[in-house]
Amino acid sequence: MRSAKDFFRPLAVGAPQPLREIPFRPSRMIHFFDPGNEKMAAKVPDLVPKVDVLLGNLEDAVRADRKEASRAGLVAVARATDFGDTQLWTRVNSLDSPWGLDDLLTLVTEIGDKLDVIMVPKVEGAEDIHYVDRLLAQLEAKAGLTRPILVHAILETARGVANVEEIAGASPRMQGMSLGPADLAASRRMKTTRVGGGHPGYLVRTDPTGDDLTAGRHTYQQDLWHYTVARMVDACAAHGILPYYGPFGDIRDVVACEDQFRNAFLLGCVGAWSLHPAQIDIARRVFSPSPDEVAWARKVIAAMGDGTGAVMIDGKMQDDATVKQCRVVAELADALAARDPELAKAYAEASHD
Repeated sequence: MRSAKDFFRPLAVGAPQPLREIPFRPSRMIHFFDPGNEKMAAKVPDLVPKVDVLLGNLEDAVRADRKEASRAGLVAVARATDFGDTQLWTRVNSLDSPWGLDDLLTLVTEIGDKLDVIMVPKVEGAEDIHYVDRLLAQLEAKAGLTRPILVHAILETARGVANVEEIAGASPRMQGMSLGPADLAASRRMKTTRVGGGHPGYLVRTDPTGDDLTAGRHTYQQDLWHYTVARMVDACAAHGILPYYGPFGDIRDVVACEDQFRNAFLLGCVGAWSLHPAQIDIARRVFSPSPDEVAWARKVIAAMGDGTGAVMIDGKMQDDATVKQCRVVAELADALAARDPELAKAYAEASHD
């Protein structure tokens, strides 16, 4: 058993010191692009100021015969682009694939100084994170990096969900987790072919209104992913890392996408994947608290003083629990405002009304 005292020591001689706390950086949308697609790669400089995270995708949606070209494309894009405050992530190929090891060997040694987070797919247990953790430390030392590259796990197998707590606490590198609904549905043998979102067959029905069991009964579509997202959020909160909703595959249905993203936001997620430019603004809007919410939160915090006791504001009782809730909203607003001038202006105007 590894001593707790060793948890924050580098796993390789010369590797950077592990972080003791994962910094919160706005990541409302993790925008995916294929770096092997020249047209997509050419759009990266224009996307940089529009998104919180740009992710060069090397895994699913990249054909086997294009894996190496996509990897080389990501190296070229990273070297040629000034990302400013926008984070650069990558999703490497799974650890059981022929390409996963080469992804890590190439990217860390060639563009490790540009990479903020490596997203690891199909994580099933702490052992997967331990493998990546040690390998990254060795590669960081070899490349002379001065800061550790963080790791993000995708929950997309039943075993991964069963082990979500130990995955969340497996390494100081753990930055967060995302729901991977398509692979998870297949792993669980769920009977849906959708990528995220609900299903019209997964519903509840109101009670009968008379002898006719079909008359006057309303149905309500349920969320297939509520249990998994809630469990992931708890595991992340317990270990000081960040939870994310994953992809919403129906690009055309922007209304349902917004609903799904908002459900995740209310449950505690800090962002979601955007697979198409149409989803960028949805994620920005949904994962930013509204100006009215921020103004209310700041009003409660100001009235509560040291945060103890109870006060009445507009007919509603506020106590130490509610001021903690308000601090979550206000602190998120402050972090987002520091990156988004339009949002900062809207928050300031709402607070002065």
